[in-house]
Amino acid sequence: MRLELHPQNPNPRNLKTVIECLKDGGVVIYPTDTVYGMGCDIFKHSAVERICRIKGIDPKKSHFSFICYDLSHLTDYTKSVDTPLFRLLKKALPGPYTFILPASRQVPKMLKTKRDTVGIRVPDNLICRTLVKELGNPIMSTSLPIEEYVEEYTDPEIIHDKFGKLVDIVIDGGPGGIVTSTVVDCTGPEPELVREGAGNWEELV
Repeated sequence: MRLELHPQNPNPRNLKTVIECLKDGGVVIYPTDTVYGMGCDIFKHSAVERICRIKGIDPKKSHFSFICYDLSHLTDYTKSVDTPLFRLLKKALPGPYTFILPASRQVPKMLKTKRDTVGIRVPDNLICRTLVKELGNPIMSTSLPIEEYVEEYTDPEIIHDKFGKLVDIVIDGGPGGIVTSTVVDCTGPEPELVREGAGNWEELV
């Protein structure tokens, strides 16, 4: 199913359809402030396993991120963050960044890495943040089952044609991007750039 949601004013009825799908353990493709991603409710193990099957990956070796509404989720899913790091996160988010942080006990075991970390995303995109707000907890986020993002994967109609049968809903929130988020590891003494993406890291530090 392809559902249209306006980027600035998402239709409440269509939003409700997506939320019910996520609560029922569904898998959706949705827009972010960078590329279109694929995800599910972080507490639906069967949905996480399904995404791993779609992508042909081992859940134990995978690196998934959490789409959060805002920084209030930090206290739930990460261990305590010191003041300088919190200032950095506040400056960067919402924005095209994924911050790797130490995971709290509330992060489902299936979604923790061997290092006991979790990737946190607060995209500057109203659709996915509204979904998280209405759902009441983060959405798991991963890339589409492709090797790289190219021009055709900015078009939700093409995404639906290619992957619509693999997932329950493809949200059409307008054209997406082809550059993924900038990934920063914040588990060491200093934040470390892991992957350069859409965010301008040099301006932040």
